[in-house]
Amino acid sequence: MLTLGISGNYGTADADLFPGMPDYYFHDATACIVRDGVLVAAVEEERLNRIKKTTKFPINAIRACLDIANATPDDVDAVGYYFEETFADTMLNTWQLQNPKIPVRRAREIVKDMLRGGLDWELSDDRLRFTDHHRAHALSSYARSGMADALVVVLDGRGEDISGTIFRAGHSGLRPLKTYPLYKSLGGFYEAAIQLAGYRFGDEYKVMGLAPYGDPNKYRDIFDRLYLTEEGGDYEINPAAPTTFFLNGFRPRRKGEEFTQEHMDFAAGLQETLETIVLHILRHWSKATGLNKLCFTGGVAHNSTLNGRIIESGLFDEVFIHPASHDAGAAEGGALAAAVDLGGNPFGRPRLRSASLGPSLGHSDDIERTLKAWSAMLEVERPTNIVDRAADLLAEGSVIGWAQGRSEFGPRALGNRSIIADARPSENRHKINAMVKKREGYRPFAPVVTAEAAERYFELPPTKANYDFMSYVVSVRPEHRELLGAITHVDGSARLQVIHPEVNERYHGLVRRFGELTGTPVLLNTSFNNNAEPIVQTVEDVLTCFLTTDLDLLVIDDFVVRRRAGGELAFDDFRITFRPVAKLAKNVRVTSSGEREVVHEISLDYYNGPRATVSKELFSVLEGVDGSSTLSSLAREAGVELTGDLRRELGDLWQARFLGLSSALE
Repeated sequence: MLTLGISGNYGTADADLFPGMPDYYFHDATACIVRDGVLVAAVEEERLNRIKKTTKFPINAIRACLDIANATPDDVDAVGYYFEETFADTMLNTWQLQNPKIPVRRAREIVKDMLRGGLDWELSDDRLRFTDHHRAHALSSYARSGMADALVVVLDGRGEDISGTIFRAGHSGLRPLKTYPLYKSLGGFYEAAIQLAGYRFGDEYKVMGLAPYGDPNKYRDIFDRLYLTEEGGDYEINPAAPTTFFLNGFRPRRKGEEFTQEHMDFAAGLQETLETIVLHILRHWSKATGLNKLCFTGGVAHNSTLNGRIIESGLFDEVFIHPASHDAGAAEGGALAAAVDLGGNPFGRPRLRSASLGPSLGHSDDIERTLKAWSAMLEVERPTNIVDRAADLLAEGSVIGWAQGRSEFGPRALGNRSIIADARPSENRHKINAMVKKREGYRPFAPVVTAEAAERYFELPPTKANYDFMSYVVSVRPEHRELLGAITHVDGSARLQVIHPEVNERYHGLVRRFGELTGTPVLLNTSFNNNAEPIVQTVEDVLTCFLTTDLDLLVIDDFVVRRRAGGELAFDDFRITFRPVAKLAKNVRVTSSGEREVVHEISLDYYNGPRATVSKELFSVLEGVDGSSTLSSLAREAGVELTGDLRRELGDLWQARFLGLSSALE
């Protein structure tokens, strides 16, 4: 049996379904394919349409998953969507009422139309299934846990009209034990509260990283007034945290402002509150059910500090966290629910060990051809042993972009789309931030360690946990904290990945070889992307990120890649490409002196999408972009001289991902 699961909303490649549709409306667009209970393909749409945190209908992801599974639409027994149909229709109705010019349509109709238009797929009604959102989360986590009997806890911002569900799981299926109403949403509480730190939906992990700099005692009395734990694993919570703190004299941070100690103390108190409530829930249900194994999922389960507290608590003998516990994982749950509804039993499979479930970089010969096509900007070597060569470069102090095989499912780079460096020098944190990330300086970087050496460097609780996916924050052993300066957070902790040879032989071999050279088999590992894009997916994405950052080297497949010596990037003979969301516009504004002024702009047309002002000359060049013409031919056609300033301006737009470049030789 083969089933497809999808998440996301109904926007097309070039437009949202409704004007101004926010990015929290049916988010985490993803496609997954499950064959006879085994997850064979999974990728988030953002990796393919290159819109960070995209909510658009995952048509590219569906196409990619079918390709990975070597399947056609006719091979798919059913398609599962990650929310109930009535809820999806109700949400659509809400937006349709606010946008009276938009035709009234139902979710089923839109999904079928999207598949028809994107894949020429005539999906019959009986093959399109909708499922309860928390059931989807629970199915994906339990089916991949390798457990027989387990407590499954789903906590997120919201399901349909609930925010949490407790399940008892066994090979015969799931049995719900309790639900928590929407007004008790822990995900919603956390999201509302982080606005006081200048953050918004999707930034929760940043506040988690800020918390160790603060003192939870500072605002504990205020947080204690916002919740009450009750018998039976229940609780009450006041979602109006921003108002409460305002009334108590707290000064909120605005985006872009510096962090004060008060903001750090606030983050610490917020994190402590979340941990207290969740551990209260788990303590009750572990005792009430007698179950000693836990599957924890939903968006709240991406709080790796909380997960570390769970395994430290000793409440369970074993804990499993799905690598895509957010709504991307619920897409897999949609596929599993469809299989169960058709009589399948996807349970009793081995524990998921590898998240490398996305599209591959391709065959080495194809990668080599692409590298040759970009040779105007690159120097390439193919060493006899790529692992030994990369380990040597890392030991010499290089920061490397590392791209191999299939991409990872979930928000973490786990060794196939990673930026890696020596985990020892503390200055590597600042170096990588300046080179690539351009993110808040307080945020920690994560380590990867070989399985053989994990307990030598890190304090691992007795609870059995899956450390494959960077899901847990643990303590660095005190005697190694100074040594591992690049990955040890201010409180002595680290978000750990343990790599096993049977999971990723090449990556394990790299970390092991680095350890042989340096005595420390630990590397710093962060995602391969800059701050304007999702994690890289294709060879072209990898080259773009490498060339628009200051990474020292790139290792892709069996090749070591450097920038060609000689200064500025030579892209005159490269094609300029636009994504469907790119828009050019001339706007007239009135200056302070009352004069009319024409402003030339480029923007990416999605919710909170960026925009930039461009020169009149570059705008003239960009107006001619057709996807096949090179920069030099476009400039010639526009009558514009290719000056150094214009090339640098174009390079800045490329770095910010307003446009793409591709070799005319490909």
